[in-house]
Amino acid sequence: MGRKQGESHREFKKRMIDSVSESFCAAKWYNATIWLGHGGTTSCHHPPAHNIDIAELKDNPSAIHNTKHKKKMREMMQEGKRPKECEYCWKIEDMGKDADGNEPVSDRTYKTVIYDDEDLKKIAKLNPNEDVNLKTLEIAFNRSCQFACSYCNPAFSSTWVKDIRNNGGYQNIRSDARGHFIDDAPYAEPFTREEFNPYVDAFWRWWPELSKELEEIRVTGGEPTMTPDIYKLFDWFKENADTPQAQKMRFAINSNLGSKKELIDKLINGTQHIPRFHLYTSCESVGPQAEYIRDGLNWEEWKHNFERICSEARIEGLHMMMTINSLCLHSIVDFFNWMLEMKRKYGHNRPGFTCNILRFPSFQSPLTLPDELRKKYHDEIFDWLNDVREKDERDANGLQLVQPWEQDQVSRLIEYLDVVKTPHRNTADRALLEHDFKVFYEQYDARRGKNFRKTFPDFVEYYDSIKVIPLEKPEKDIQQPKDSSIYAHRTVSEDGEVVVQDIRRRKTGESVEWYDNPLDPESRAEVLKKIGGSSIGWDTDSDGLGGVEGNG
Repeated sequence: MGRKQGESHREFKKRMIDSVSESFCAAKWYNATIWLGHGGTTSCHHPPAHNIDIAELKDNPSAIHNTKHKKKMREMMQEGKRPKECEYCWKIEDMGKDADGNEPVSDRTYKTVIYDDEDLKKIAKLNPNEDVNLKTLEIAFNRSCQFACSYCNPAFSSTWVKDIRNNGGYQNIRSDARGHFIDDAPYAEPFTREEFNPYVDAFWRWWPELSKELEEIRVTGGEPTMTPDIYKLFDWFKENADTPQAQKMRFAINSNLGSKKELIDKLINGTQHIPRFHLYTSCESVGPQAEYIRDGLNWEEWKHNFERICSEARIEGLHMMMTINSLCLHSIVDFFNWMLEMKRKYGHNRPGFTCNILRFPSFQSPLTLPDELRKKYHDEIFDWLNDVREKDERDANGLQLVQPWEQDQVSRLIEYLDVVKTPHRNTADRALLEHDFKVFYEQYDARRGKNFRKTFPDFVEYYDSIKVIPLEKPEKDIQQPKDSSIYAHRTVSEDGEVVVQDIRRRKTGESVEWYDNPLDPESRAEVLKKIGGSSIGWDTDSDGLGGVEGNG
């Protein structure tokens, strides 16, 4: 950690970050999210992903991170210029003061403070065109997943892909989420399992060098336990158990804990050789409600697998990423109580939990619910938190079962349900969101064999009151699976703005040089019509309002 003892984040920013430039962020050098399935990368979850140039990987596998785009952004930051893609942080900083009258602290401070001062001084003066090894990496090998959660999408779940291919696109979705349920997201997996994937190949060629300095690797998906490459990482830790690299590196995976027993066994066995293993899982409701929201989940099996991890795996941390959506509020207090039961049994940090408030698809946000329902759930959660604070239960080590940072998470959710009344920016108006809420779940029920009214009795009156806009004619253009060769090519302007320049067909493994001959306007319009969705889906494990993690 770069922060000195007793030093605040604001003091660290003034001492370390501002001494480099007013726009410096170490994430551009030392942190990355890389989707190896389709060759996209970004420095954190805020900027849009950009394409990795296949042509650069032949001689330089580190180009899956050290892209020309990132190097340009590094140069801008060293010069004190603001990349447009980092708008999320600039908007927070430009507020001037926070609610307490202090200078707002944006994520670029939090994403820089985790690194040592010497490492920061090194990149501050480094030639921006020079390649660097990552220190923190989040990576996804593919989108294989046996779940098809209601708020997920085909970009992150192969089971969602099957839904779309078997039944066609969802009809009559009219809000901001329309593009994510109409096709099978061909851009997310341009390579078949039998084809050579140059991005995965580059990762493994880079790994011997990368592992020397890497401090944390986190594998997401899809569902990582279904991916053979995850077990290659387990094997590396086993084979290198006595090395300083393996001893200090934090290894984490995101798992839905719904895999078959043999895969759960492999996961547990794999952890035995990893000194610093962390598991992230997700749930936010119980019983029938959990099984409805997270299609593919068996509640009793999931609980059993969770306790197996607690009692059998070698773990340093176990984290529960709650995705707060409209439907989970029906039994969220029951889920809080279940987590409290686990904490009593296994300790305060098994699990530690975060409340990530769902933004997209916006029609599944808690904000879509009417005031009376939000008030009902607000009061239930409020009473639960007050009870927790009054009892102040502690584990065998004297630590609070519900840590202060977890209480803050719940408190913020309570405030959110009370204060925020309108959908987020760039979403549709409430009438369209309510419309999409109903038409989506009607189709979801028919496709998945579920029953909304039976599962959520509190919602029936509201659900039946929603007016649906009839669809004049079937949307035949979205009913056929899309050609997997359709590819979105994203380019980066000089000031760091990522734009989709062309959307067209490409051959597997083809470099960006192919795009030198632009499509004519009519051809481009036709391909845009065919591709339907956006250039990348949303990841519900990272795209919430506040995935702040504690250190418990």
